[in-house]
Amino acid sequence: MKHTITRKEDLNAADYVIDVIAPKVAKKFRPGNFAVLITVPNGERIPMSIERAEGDKITMYIKRLGKTSRELDTWDVGDALYKVIGPMGTPPPLKKYGNVVFASDLVCGHAENNAMCRELGKIMGNHIISIQSFPDKSQIYPENELAKSVADEFILCTEDGSVGRKGHYLDIMQELLEERKIDQVFAGGGIPPLQKLSILTKKYNVPVYTTVRQIMVDATGMCGSCRVFIDGEQKLACIDGPMFDGHKVDWEAAISRLAMFKGKEAEAMQCYNEKMKAVV
Repeated sequence: MKHTITRKEDLNAADYVIDVIAPKVAKKFRPGNFAVLITVPNGERIPMSIERAEGDKITMYIKRLGKTSRELDTWDVGDALYKVIGPMGTPPPLKKYGNVVFASDLVCGHAENNAMCRELGKIMGNHIISIQSFPDKSQIYPENELAKSVADEFILCTEDGSVGRKGHYLDIMQELLEERKIDQVFAGGGIPPLQKLSILTKKYNVPVYTTVRQIMVDATGMCGSCRVFIDGEQKLACIDGPMFDGHKVDWEAAISRLAMFKGKEAEAMQCYNEKMKAVV
């Protein structure tokens, strides 16, 4: 199977979108699942949120961050990845909730926002509210890549107020929880805001599913690097999550584990930069 890239476009200066042929993943994908990409034989296994699955293709939003994501950004339409594995993980329940909010502030969260709103909106009785938060006007995605078309209500906010509502999704959530009945919240993106959101929703007794995105080495449950503690019990984000009840997550432990591989990541990035300089 050739996992050919059929579309690749910029979302902003830091993020890009690719469509890849992956029929086995596309057939079984449900919002809350993710895929693992391996670009070349013996390459790094990188977990990636899926924005949608249509036909034999999956769409993924990717940030130019680490060595592999930057390297992949040099590839073009027609190039093929070595492996696309999935769908991985355990999705949260997709059912009638009532008034549902999905909030996101980073590339992975925005992909999940679109996917979850699209699917939950198909279920009778759900009223979908999407909040997508960006730092400023320059970082907002193109309109056709926002959740605007798949939500009943769409709230765009920028932290500097250059477009849409001023503030972060946490500010908007505070207002929504005070003004109306919210039955369920979902959220993805940066871990520290997710911790704050979990505290906020607990105050209002509103359930929340959050994506706890830990470092994954193999994403099959073998390495244990993505372990999280839910109500004191050890779970693995790659097979038990990555979405968990935010009120039960040990957030301090989750945040401390984010720094686990920083040294190795920096080393890999340095080696890649030196390699690219040598090529030039």
